[in-house]
Amino acid sequence: MPPIKLISWNVNGLRAIAKKGFAQWLEEYKPDVVALQEIKIDAAQLTVDLRNQTHYKSFFSHANRKGYSGVAIYSRIEPLEVTEGMGIECFDQEGRILKADYGDFVLFNIYFPNGKANEVRLQYKLDFYSAFHSKVSELIAQGKKIIVCGDFNTAHKPIDLARPKENEAISGFLPIERAWLDKYIEGGFIDTFRLFNNEPDHYTWWHQVTNARARNVGWRIDYFYAAANLEKHLHNATIEPQVMGSDHCPVTLSLSL
Repeated sequence: MPPIKLISWNVNGLRAIAKKGFAQWLEEYKPDVVALQEIKIDAAQLTVDLRNQTHYKSFFSHANRKGYSGVAIYSRIEPLEVTEGMGIECFDQEGRILKADYGDFVLFNIYFPNGKANEVRLQYKLDFYSAFHSKVSELIAQGKKIIVCGDFNTAHKPIDLARPKENEAISGFLPIERAWLDKYIEGGFIDTFRLFNNEPDHYTWWHQVTNARARNVGWRIDYFYAAANLEKHLHNATIEPQVMGSDHCPVTLSLSL
């Protein structure tokens, strides 16, 4: 049986990426599961074309606020169950989590909050990290095979951004944010890309206004984290910077179960 191919991508607007060839990209890459973040669309705006991609079933979580946040999953594999959120209203109202149970593994597609706006949003981000850590730690303790993917909005190590010194006091690379990623790793997760690639200069997000992508002055803030009990099943994890259409690029994970 061929490996299962998962892709995660912050598309910075589902309608925008649809106009830039999302359906053609799906046909070319043929992933088994695609997890999208920051879809910026509510249920009333979902057209038939956006819901229905050939060979895929689609699932969505929308923010209460129009044109904000939101996540989606397109899946060739029939999940046993798909649920939204984590049962905490202040987080669930922003449409940041979809959980898809595939039996052999459970996938969390998450758009973690951005803390750059102000201290309130930074605390919201840290509280979100904490709440999800508690939730997923229970599942890890039960021996569940967990994969967490999405835009974490934090570069973990100095190798994960082009200019670490200049950004030490910027949300997205604050010690307090990076410490939370340490907790996830210490709690039983693997940063799958670093399992296969320890080289620098691999990024997933670039500032659009400064033309940073052309100069590869970026941040690696999009991840696939896998529970340690999945390590022997992992085949490869990649970053796909050649795929355009968003200020982020897709990240992939291949595994066999």
